[in-house]
Amino acid sequence: MSPIRILICDDHFMVRQGLATYFELQHDFEVVGEAADGRQAVEMTRTLAPDVVLMDLMMPGLDGLSALRELKGTGAKVIMLTSFLDLEKAMACIEEGALGFLTKDIEPADLVDAIRAVHRGEPRLHPEVMKRLMVRTAQPHQPSKRDLLTPRELDVLRALAHGLTNREIAERLVISETTVKTHISSILSKLQLTDRTQAALWAVREGLVDD
Repeated sequence: MSPIRILICDDHFMVRQGLATYFELQHDFEVVGEAADGRQAVEMTRTLAPDVVLMDLMMPGLDGLSALRELKGTGAKVIMLTSFLDLEKAMACIEEGALGFLTKDIEPADLVDAIRAVHRGEPRLHPEVMKRLMVRTAQPHQPSKRDLLTPRELDVLRALAHGLTNREIAERLVISETTVKTHISSILSKLQLTDRTQAALWAVREGLVDD
């Protein structure tokens, strides 16, 4: 199995070096580059094509959120890291496609687990960010679109939110991969989403992953 290719972006050299040293101890990780700011992270992502970008939120010049916006379409999955939890910025990052939003006081082993999960397509969010998502979902002026989906589409969406591939979803639901792709296209259309990452985050907000 190919290692998870990781790009580390942080404006502090010691942070980058510390993370890189720890990640290199993981048998399934490969640190492909280190970026000192958002602009460099965007350029290196386009050149090196990492699987996961670990992005500092607050940086001089191009900050993490702005860099995240420019990474759309690259295929890289992004985890935002921050020293101070700002829930509004966290929501903005999630809306822009970040699959992870964590604080820098996270235990190293938990960060490693989060990277593996995000690589599989599973969101990993700080508990307070998850709570805010659930509160937003509960607001009466934000009706759920769940009723637009068929029972089978909900099954596919739950599996997708758990990071399963199309083949794994097909095997779990005993349907063809073509049918899975058709369901995913229908889900994205009904929910007005652009990709499976956004669909996975929507499923988390709706509480479908625990249904």
